[in-house]
Amino acid sequence: MRNAVAARDSADPPATAPQRPAPSGGGARVRRAGAPGWRKTFRRHWQLYLLVIIPLLYFLIFKYIPMVNNVIAFKNYSVVKGIWGSPWVGTRHFEAFFRNPVFWTLIKNTLILSGYAVLASFPLPIMLAVMLNEVRVRWFRRTVQLVTYAPYFISTVVVVSMIILILAPRLGLVSRAFGFFGVEAPDLLGDPTYFRHIYVWSDVWQTTGYAAVIYLAALSAVDPALYEAARVDGASRVRRIWHVDIPGILPTAMIILILSVGNIMAVGFEKVFLLQNPINLMNSEVIATYVYKTGLLNADFGIATAVGLLNSVVNLVLLLAVNVAARRLSGSGLW
Repeated sequence: MRNAVAARDSADPPATAPQRPAPSGGGARVRRAGAPGWRKTFRRHWQLYLLVIIPLLYFLIFKYIPMVNNVIAFKNYSVVKGIWGSPWVGTRHFEAFFRNPVFWTLIKNTLILSGYAVLASFPLPIMLAVMLNEVRVRWFRRTVQLVTYAPYFISTVVVVSMIILILAPRLGLVSRAFGFFGVEAPDLLGDPTYFRHIYVWSDVWQTTGYAAVIYLAALSAVDPALYEAARVDGASRVRRIWHVDIPGILPTAMIILILSVGNIMAVGFEKVFLLQNPINLMNSEVIATYVYKTGLLNADFGIATAVGLLNSVVNLVLLLAVNVAARRLSGSGLW
């Protein structure tokens, strides 16, 4: 009996003294007093803040402050008078660009070349990453990664030189191969219809391996339990890729797609300019090369700045629109 009473007493929860209710507003004062101030936080983590300040200064000095010079697009810029001393002309430079006969040619060439590059370069890295993720022979996987990743480190000038050596009309490797079979080789560098294919697929060859590394990193973060569950359910390798791998890398793919479409008006200037010649100019003249020729070669800084500003605004609008569409369709986006 005594043991039963003792067991009952030990099972009963201990009585607690009644607590006085906190006064109104006291909790907020306690939280505010207990939370560390920004000075204390800065002193405790000053190394991290120092690391953040360096890239912030870089973007501030080299990205944001130069944006103030876009005011040249609205002025008749004179080197002698300077940016702020030059007379104001409003939107005259934009109107002159819209009335220019090459306006629609520049827009068409830029959109077609960029859209072609996005459509060709977006799915291939995903396919390469998924195939490499399924390879179990390590030396073969590392060899393929090296072969596909190495072209990314080749300079654009070197890549264009290689293209010219391979596709030259008389002395190029392609021309010699056609001549070996007694067939006349096409002028791949001179025919305007081949320019876009040469630009896009050389860019795909150069960047596919680098983009695949990003998707491989995303695949490494996929939960292994999902693969085990798929195997238990009897899913084949193709089913596992479709239902596990693809959803796992979808957020990363959407971010890369948004960034690619956001830069659709910013075609790489170096390769286009180096591959240009008077014969293919009708398909190779884009906004970037026009700004270079107008602003630096012809010294018409006002129109060049206006065209560059318009190009940046269009890129920003495209970036926001694609991000909103991606958020609604897949739930993934930049923000």
